[in-house]
Amino acid sequence: MGKQSSALLIEDILRILPHRQPFVLIDRVLEIHDPGGDKKLGRRVRALKNVTFNEPFFAGHFPDRPVMPGVLILESMAQAACIACTRKGDPKVEVAIGRIGEVRFHSPVIPGDQLIIEAEVTKDRGHFFACTVSSRVEDELIAETDILASVRFGGQ
Repeated sequence: MGKQSSALLIEDILRILPHRQPFVLIDRVLEIHDPGGDKKLGRRVRALKNVTFNEPFFAGHFPDRPVMPGVLILESMAQAACIACTRKGDPKVEVAIGRIGEVRFHSPVIPGDQLIIEAEVTKDRGHFFACTVSSRVEDELIAETDILASVRFGGQ
């Protein structure tokens, strides 16, 4: 039987991710669904990125029409996938992306948007994980892809 838990705050996220400002692209984890068991297959997270006009990339991308760069949307999705691949009590992780499937961008993300990122573990091979990840603003699909990553726990 699975277990649903509530939010992870930024302090919790910083314990999981190796990223630091200005490259932390997840502000909060809204919910986690963990089916339990030895494997993390089926573990899902729903995360939030508040997109504000103060983001440093908006100064140059683009001054007359600010749009969040697609590569940063993809990075926020990869960070959510990393969180999906870890559980509370896991040692610190090192993640290397092995493959990103065909990425589809459907709409731009602009200042004031709240990007909701959903990531689900679809394969768990111990140190290799596959995740399906999507991003939405309100109910509109923004981007979607599959990510394959190598995860090393505690410097193993």
